[in-house]
Amino acid sequence: MEGMAAPPPIPRFGASQVVVPAPGPGPGNWAGAAAALLTDGVMHLAYRVRRPEEQGRGVDVVVARSADQVAFEPVAVISKDLLGAESLERPALARTPDGHWRLYLSCATPGTKHWRVELLEAASLEALPAARPRMVLPGDTGAAVKDPVIIRRGSGWEMWACIHPLDDPGATDRMWTSHAVSPDGLVWRWDGIALRPRASGWDARGTRVTAVWRRGGAWMALYDGRASAAENFEERTGLATGTSPVGLTANGEGPVAASPHGRGGLRYVSLVPLPFGGYRLYYEATREDGAHELRTELVTPV
Repeated sequence: MEGMAAPPPIPRFGASQVVVPAPGPGPGNWAGAAAALLTDGVMHLAYRVRRPEEQGRGVDVVVARSADQVAFEPVAVISKDLLGAESLERPALARTPDGHWRLYLSCATPGTKHWRVELLEAASLEALPAARPRMVLPGDTGAAVKDPVIIRRGSGWEMWACIHPLDDPGATDRMWTSHAVSPDGLVWRWDGIALRPRASGWDARGTRVTAVWRRGGAWMALYDGRASAAENFEERTGLATGTSPVGLTANGEGPVAASPHGRGGLRYVSLVPLPFGGYRLYYEATREDGAHELRTELVTPV
């Protein structure tokens, strides 16, 4: 952190407002795991709607747009049934150089702990539910892959994705983040681990990168961390930095952001740089009754 010109854009919760309320009261009802993209002055958002396990888990991904970055109009809904998935988790939203929309979807393989990432591509957001799914990251018997963060940089694409090892059936919640590159956003090559869990402490069980940006010559990332399996679904947010997109180092001894409610869950931060120099943040946060809601806040330049 030393030598930085301004503080990083950290969620403050108290400065935020609700964008999408929880789909119902109580634990297991979540709105969040969002990915945001600002295009032509319009904010676009893809987020997951989840119900309790006995009601279907991650049932839908909703794609919405907003002129003011707060009030969103849904324009497409993708059901887990379209992908043959047991559950959906965090999507990634991207635009190709020719103007097509891409929606990368985290899909749970039925009856297993395995996750994979599939892609829908269409000329408009409204046409995404009718697109033919394409496998992008299949994972394998040894690892599940989900929750990608995808950006275009120069003439190529970069991704940070969450990896869950499947070698121990009782510990598949463990996670770290790996980095991959692609010339087209379709065929990916893994090139290293971006952020590992620490040996002990608040993020020893898992580290899931959720937002990445550059500041000067440094790479910066916000990530979800948890200390134990008991904290699954209630991760808090940490900050990591580095000189490259792989080998990031966690900063500090604890999380930098948490909800004041429940176990403090504040996770899946999506960060969008704004033309005037500030940032718009979207994140999933635990509310008082244990449900999760999608919130946003504006971080202005110092």
